[in-house]
Amino acid sequence: MRPADLWARIKRHPLSRVGPGLVTGVADDDPSGIVTYSQAGAQFGFNMLWTMPLAYPLMSTIQVLCARIGRVTGRGLSANMKLAFHPSVLMVLVVLLLFANVLNIAADIAAMGEVAQLVTGINWHIMTTVFVLLTLTLQILIPYRHYVFFLKWLSLSLLAYGAVLFTVHVPWSEVVWTTLLPDFTWSKDSAAVVVGIFGTTISPYLFFWQASQEVEDMNLRHQSSLLESSAEEAKAELRRIQWDTWSGMLYSNVAAYCIILATAVTLYVAGIRDINTAAQAASALRPLAGDFAFLLFALGILGVGLMGVPVLAGSAAYALSEVFGWRSSLEDSAAQASKFYSIIAVSVLGALAIQYSPISPMKALFWSAVINGVVAVPLMIAIMLLSSKSTVMGSFVASKTMKLLGWLATAIMALAALSLGIGFVINGV
Repeated sequence: MRPADLWARIKRHPLSRVGPGLVTGVADDDPSGIVTYSQAGAQFGFNMLWTMPLAYPLMSTIQVLCARIGRVTGRGLSANMKLAFHPSVLMVLVVLLLFANVLNIAADIAAMGEVAQLVTGINWHIMTTVFVLLTLTLQILIPYRHYVFFLKWLSLSLLAYGAVLFTVHVPWSEVVWTTLLPDFTWSKDSAAVVVGIFGTTISPYLFFWQASQEVEDMNLRHQSSLLESSAEEAKAELRRIQWDTWSGMLYSNVAAYCIILATAVTLYVAGIRDINTAAQAASALRPLAGDFAFLLFALGILGVGLMGVPVLAGSAAYALSEVFGWRSSLEDSAAQASKFYSIIAVSVLGALAIQYSPISPMKALFWSAVINGVVAVPLMIAIMLLSSKSTVMGSFVASKTMKLLGWLATAIMALAALSLGIGFVINGV
């Protein structure tokens, strides 16, 4: 088969036509998220599996609302939030998001570098630099219509965590029973892990990314906002958003569930209770589950890292550019949207600089969690208010069910942020 024919067949594949929900869902399981899920499995075994079925409808609802806001209005989330926040308040939230994303990227690329060193033997600093330059070059030089195509195919890397379960013994009846009825006791440690899981699963950067990707796709297809579209087109688009987002988040949550389960049946059973880095999780698997499981776990970290880093950088660039009214599209060239791409470059290169500073990647991840906890709740309140306003959404306001689930997710995140703040005050950094 000629390369041109193969390329055409790949582009016709159903995966290539999937919407923003898939990329957003996979980016949620970035390397720093893998650390959180691995720690949950290693520390509590099967007794943290219940968190993923609970988180699934909550995160899906919030992401659906973000996607609807972008597609209905034809504007990104930050542009719409100008209607809900005073400009100075919005600026503070977006700048905090930028700092949190830089710290999160720093933790992610450190994890990728360390895992790559385990696989290749090449120094992790060198590998980290390679990953940074690769993601930055691709994001700046390749137009959105081609770049997002590769991101969607990178989503297959999450399958590695399901495959790991085929290399180890899993007592499935016990798994199902414990997922439904966990032997769970609330304590300082268990509360911290639950807060970490929800904070990792429902993340502010995903809100901005999915809304902006809906706008990108709309412009790419030369469509108008749903406020200006026919009833038939609007109905079809909202149905697509619903299916795309719920399926993308399901894929993400199943992968997270598999990570918790894989570490529960290996690390927890072996008495390994403390996981601080993704590389440590992968290394600990090797003597317990074999080289193949180690390799699958490691490749999964590298694959989702190559997705998570550009999503983190891109979401901050969308948010800040929309506040100032700058051109903000990955379809534009660097010359057309220089300020937008400058934010992406500063985010990723700033994260790289942290690797050579006294700041440890784990401390960067901690501060990222703190800032995200501060930012998430007001952003979610704004999302709920915007999605319920007919002046913004026209006749496409959120349904009663979506409002119920959305406000429930907001309340849980508020409790998580409060718990994080109390823990921060009591225990310090």
